[in-house]
Amino acid sequence: MTKSKISLKLVAPVLMSFFVMSFCDLVGIGVDRVKLEFGLSNTMAQLIPLAVFFWFFVLSVPVGILQDRIGKRNVLNLGMAVTAVGLLVPFFFYSFGMVLFGFALLGIGNTIVQVSANPLLVDVVPDQKRSSFLSFSQFIKSIGSMLAAPLAGWLALVYGDWKLLFAVFGVVSILAILWLGLTPVEESRNTETRATFASSFKLLGNGFIALMVLCIFLVVGIDVGVNAVSGQFLLHKFSSAQTLAESGRSFYFFGKLLGTLGGAILLAKWSSRKFFVGSSIAGVLSLLALIFAPTETLALVVIFIVGLGIANIFPLIFSLTVERYPTRANEISGLMIMAIVGGAILPPVMGWVADAFNITASFVVLLAAIVFILIVSIYGFQKK
Repeated sequence: MTKSKISLKLVAPVLMSFFVMSFCDLVGIGVDRVKLEFGLSNTMAQLIPLAVFFWFFVLSVPVGILQDRIGKRNVLNLGMAVTAVGLLVPFFFYSFGMVLFGFALLGIGNTIVQVSANPLLVDVVPDQKRSSFLSFSQFIKSIGSMLAAPLAGWLALVYGDWKLLFAVFGVVSILAILWLGLTPVEESRNTETRATFASSFKLLGNGFIALMVLCIFLVVGIDVGVNAVSGQFLLHKFSSAQTLAESGRSFYFFGKLLGTLGGAILLAKWSSRKFFVGSSIAGVLSLLALIFAPTETLALVVIFIVGLGIANIFPLIFSLTVERYPTRANEISGLMIMAIVGGAILPPVMGWVADAFNITASFVVLLAAIVFILIVSIYGFQKK
């Protein structure tokens, strides 16, 4: 639909869903705390992000098809409801098995939210403001991601239980459901041929689309890998205090927060393709610097720069691909959300490398991923 002005009444509850979307980033604090409390190996601890991000591969395309039939708002509220249940399960029933089950529900809910939130936001903002609001939505998501670790530390210090974080975010999810449910949203409807499994997966035969989907797989793996392993990296390499090590990922998310805000401003003037190349170069250099960081303070600064550098790669890949194939936007969206499963694959690989060698060596996995993205960004920039 085409709108001429912004309605805060419509936009605010949809943006709130992006805050709920950030709750999957609890996977990082979950890895640190659960590993410590249950005495897990690095490999076993990284089953937590696997439990979350596996569902993006399984459910993204089916959720898109369901959304085509029952509407975006209904699907978005369903996703936030599953998210709320996933948060409350480990709060009330705390064991390693129930943590995995709760995080699996969190992954299912987050998959549903990711598929539905972006297109619903597009429906409630003017056409000329879509790119700006899509970038701003990632800013909102980064706020939630950044708050998780320090809030967990504060709850542990004041109330003696970091798991209260699950309850707090569970209640926030329920409030977001009620807010969106009470908001009348006029959704756009697909009146042409509906997307199908066949039409979606057939696009992977297109070399450019396949490369871009693979880049989404890798950049999400980098994002989750830094989130899930940065705390262990600081603990083992620099013997950092537990609270400081957990807060290290907040430096990363603060970098992402500023990066998405800056990206929304700079992309109004800069070429998306050049920005993609620049972001990839920044990612390569910052991950190299992190591997060789000699002090705890410098490592924290570099973790911030990693977040700043790669913050806009996901939306850039999405926008560049849809820009090239605008009539296949629905299928491309499903494939790219499916590729978020990279967050389930790279962290366990990092865990295996950490157990086989050391925690610092595990970051070579992420370095290889960002180097590949840089190569693709140059290819995409040169391709006409």
